[in-house]
Amino acid sequence: MRVDIYSKPNCSLCDKAAAVVESVRARIPFELRIISILEDAEAFTAWRYDIPVVVIEGVPAFKHRVDAAEFEARLHEVKGGTTIAKSAAQHG
Repeated sequence: MRVDIYSKPNCSLCDKAAAVVESVRARIPFELRIISILEDAEAFTAWRYDIPVVVIEGVPAFKHRVDAAEFEARLHEVKGGTTIAKSAAQHG
């Protein structure tokens, strides 16, 4: 399972989101990539007003803030084969 965090340097919300994701990762293993939108033109265009954005298996799941319990629940949904269509639209 892969989780991507779209962020940028010197972003306090990004740092907080990464800390929440890492705390959950200590209990549930997954591949984590932190992608700077400053180094990816497509990501910059897509997410510049929404960072941090947490994407689980290619599906945006959270933007701006990440709740540890909700994030963990989403990971369990993905592991169990359940869709995560609730996605970022409800969190922003």
